[in-house]
Amino acid sequence: MGFLTRWLCALILLAATFNPTQYNYVQWVRDYGGQNLSVAVLAGLLLAVGYIIYLRATLRSIGGLGMTLVLAIFAASVWVLRDLGIVDLDKPGLNVWLGLIALSLVLGIGLSWSHVRRALSGQADMDDVDE
Repeated sequence: MGFLTRWLCALILLAATFNPTQYNYVQWVRDYGGQNLSVAVLAGLLLAVGYIIYLRATLRSIGGLGMTLVLAIFAASVWVLRDLGIVDLDKPGLNVWLGLIALSLVLGIGLSWSHVRRALSGQADMDDVDE
């Protein structure tokens, strides 16, 4: 359940920033950001804090190579689904959602990896040891 929560939070963070609908931070700032500059800046800073938390944890736990491998596995999975005729990549909105899911999986796995490694190996990271 912990991974699912971390992944959903990452997906919400990414989708709140940008998605193919009109309900996202980027579109809101384009349309109304000038009228509500203080709110736009505050919301942008809150999103930035979320990204910093996720990116820092992901880079520390799986690193750049791990991020690349997770994206490659997701891309290969989409390729298989396309070859089987399950996914139609001619829809731009679907492609954006697939990209958001891929990135959120990278962030969710990155934030959860220390827990997975501890459960599999029984070894704690240096950051996990109580002082």
